[in-house]
Amino acid sequence: MKIIFAGTPVFAARALEAIIAAGFNVPLVLTQPDRPSGRGLKLTPSAVKQVALQHNITVAQPTSLKLEGKYPDEACAARETIIAAQADVMVVAAYGLILPQDVLDLPKYGCLNIHASLLPRWRGAAPIHRAIEAGDAETGITLMQMDAGLDTGDMLAVKRIAVDRHTQVTLHDELATMGAAMTVDYLKTLQSGNPPAPIKQPAEGVTYADKISKDEARLNWAQPATILEQKIRAFNPSPATYALIDAENGFKVYAAEVVNDMAHEHVKGEVLKVDKSGIEVACGRGILRILEAQRAGGKRLPVAQFIEGFALAVGQVLQ
Repeated sequence: MKIIFAGTPVFAARALEAIIAAGFNVPLVLTQPDRPSGRGLKLTPSAVKQVALQHNITVAQPTSLKLEGKYPDEACAARETIIAAQADVMVVAAYGLILPQDVLDLPKYGCLNIHASLLPRWRGAAPIHRAIEAGDAETGITLMQMDAGLDTGDMLAVKRIAVDRHTQVTLHDELATMGAAMTVDYLKTLQSGNPPAPIKQPAEGVTYADKISKDEARLNWAQPATILEQKIRAFNPSPATYALIDAENGFKVYAAEVVNDMAHEHVKGEVLKVDKSGIEVACGRGILRILEAQRAGGKRLPVAQFIEGFALAVGQVLQ
């Protein structure tokens, strides 16, 4: 069975590696164009492209797949490349480009997507971040038969995982491994001619995981400590939450814990304690203890080291 793979970041690369390791024939990989990266802004291939090149797989990097869009020549060339691959199915994971219906229809069995949420909850671009931020008890992977909608296709397989104390990066890694294994298992059933019957997504419980904006990363001390702690984990490592001391100075926060979630009479944002165990800050409800932070131009540090080079005083009010 021939499989085209479309994806870009590490999450997708894990799946591609698993598909190759399982012995499937992957004649073509689609991924985003190389992007500037690092301090030198050197053009860098995506994680998926790097895996493809290691296995001598043909790579296509169109800017768009829409024939009526801004790059019709690239879209037309990509479409011809997809047709020439004569694939039975396309596997899509965090590709970053919209697949129009004419592309979805090209493979024999259409296109399936590895989505990092329990659909229909958290359709969209940032399901891992949003699940942690919202305090969801569980999330998971949904394999989905793609249609023209935004993550609206029929479900092919679903597996759940507890969110627990995961950060974005640790949950990402577990879900990437889970999604890769689920994809291989499904492809084997497809190859055998006995795949599970697709299931329609429920009409209830639809939510959307909007793309993360850096503007969201500022800690709002009027919110409860529990909400802020969830946001800190959701935004770790990127874009990372931050606290402001004044209009021009602040620091990033990578880890924290809730001291308590009780009502109090302190000023919101007031620093209540600074020592090697943490920086305690009054919130709209409860108290948050900061455990890991980073000043501008510095490194991520446990708070015991951070406070040695960053002056914070009890009674100071963070903005």
